[in-house]
Amino acid sequence: MTMTAETIPSKIDPVTLTVIDNFLTSTCRDMGVTMMRASYSPIFNESLDFSCVIFDPAGQMLAQAEFCPSQIGTIKFTVNWTLDELGLDAFEPGDVLIHDDPYRGSGHVPEHMVLKPVFYNGKIFAFVANVAHMSEPGAKTPGGLSGDATEVFQEGLLLPPVKIKRRGEDVPDIWKIILANHRTPKVTYGDFRAMMASLDLAEARMIELLDTYGEELVRSASAELLAIAERRMKAEIRSIPNGVYTFEDTIEDDGITDQDYPMRLRLLVRDEDIIADFTGSAPQATGPVNAIYAVTASAVYNAFLHLTDPTIPRNEGCYRPFTIIAPPGTIVNCSFPAPVAGGNTETSPRITDMVFGALQHAIPDRIVAACGGTSSPFLFGGTDPRTGDLYAHFHFEGVGWGGRRGIDGNDMVVTINGNCRNTPVEVFETRYPSFLIEEYRLLTDSGGPGQWRGGLGGQRILTVTNEVTVSALLNRMKTDPWGVLGGGDGARGGLWFKAAGSEEWRTFVEAFGTHSPSKFSGIPLKPGDQVKLVMPGGGGYGSPADRDPASIERDIANGFISTERAKQDYGYAAQGWSK
Repeated sequence: MTMTAETIPSKIDPVTLTVIDNFLTSTCRDMGVTMMRASYSPIFNESLDFSCVIFDPAGQMLAQAEFCPSQIGTIKFTVNWTLDELGLDAFEPGDVLIHDDPYRGSGHVPEHMVLKPVFYNGKIFAFVANVAHMSEPGAKTPGGLSGDATEVFQEGLLLPPVKIKRRGEDVPDIWKIILANHRTPKVTYGDFRAMMASLDLAEARMIELLDTYGEELVRSASAELLAIAERRMKAEIRSIPNGVYTFEDTIEDDGITDQDYPMRLRLLVRDEDIIADFTGSAPQATGPVNAIYAVTASAVYNAFLHLTDPTIPRNEGCYRPFTIIAPPGTIVNCSFPAPVAGGNTETSPRITDMVFGALQHAIPDRIVAACGGTSSPFLFGGTDPRTGDLYAHFHFEGVGWGGRRGIDGNDMVVTINGNCRNTPVEVFETRYPSFLIEEYRLLTDSGGPGQWRGGLGGQRILTVTNEVTVSALLNRMKTDPWGVLGGGDGARGGLWFKAAGSEEWRTFVEAFGTHSPSKFSGIPLKPGDQVKLVMPGGGGYGSPADRDPASIERDIANGFISTERAKQDYGYAAQGWSK
């Protein structure tokens, strides 16, 4: 029976609340499955670089699925900006809006949000949305993340909130503008259709929920779920000792100059509230390592979602206890028209790690050492000789994660701001005519030593098979992923080039005169050339002197650490213990 206002109980029972919460969350998950199965590009169907959410008409997030953490935080700002700019009266049944402008709240240009209103009894009851990283946004080089961009206009086609569908029908002019500016229009078209299909599924599910329980009960349950999430998050914060905690980290260069960009965090824990203050951070960079405010806030949210009870409903209530102070014109809140592509992929995970670093002595049982700290964007494109079509790809790479109490860090997992997966070798080689993968392995000794060791970084060697243009936007090539509570640093990464017929590995600075060894764009490679991607390891947790001897011996047997480093870092000798 559908409940009406007269039949709704004054207090919604926990079972009904749980059912509605699970229904909303599973709807978001099924949106993601739809995108994965219907999409064209590996960045969707293999890497899962997207997130799916449901909002109420006031722009409050009601539910989200466990996809990309950086997007889950930024989409809150993207939707709020859209609703503020357009107003509710702008929406009609069947409308779909698209938006990718970072200076209107989006994370960075490649991430496109689509948004659809859900009407019920003639009024907007909710909005369903997803945000996804397009493999080709029309930037100055294939793939979108140009490591030496100097303004946002070089990072792709900017779209303010505009309708790509109106009353259920495509808006042809918007489609023409987008597809004319993307190098791979067929892939863009297919991926956008997958995104829209996920919205249609979510709309149908929301109407099913409303038909079952009625508007008033679902509205009341949603409000109560937000209040529960807020109360539970505040209770988690109360378990952290009050105080002021500080930490500093550095972005090593911006692709344009060799200048360092320090980020400074002053974290105030006050009863059940958190203030994250980044005053004193470096002025915004010339190159594309800047974060907009939404990215910085999202990175802080991400840290605390890792540190708190994972059963808390993931909705707007989780974010209410947090205040983020990020001065305009700085690397953590840049001003228009600064480039921002690396803010979401590189600066974001470093900010999340800074929260862990700041709290290492306050809640040592919960924090984690620094991860490899780069999403490892390696981008390439060209003309496919099999079809004559242009192609482009954004390749992720894993890094070592930091050690934490009771367990070593994960090996070669995409960094902490994304639940994304890297592209399998078989898909990589069959979809794109650019490279053969000669080597893909974990790197011995790359995890920072500690009572719990940092996760291992890895190495991939690619041989060029057809002419290709490559770009990169990586970090941790000059600075180490730090350990905590006495743990050692993880190994740095590296990016190397070897010309066809040569035996010498050189940096891209040496070979091509780039400003940075890890941030550049538009480098042409020819058949026989090779690229070596070396990904950083994670920092260690706790003193190496306290590591279990059996764990060290197992690491040696598995090739995770060498006998030389076992002796150097842990005091282990081939015939036993020297300590």
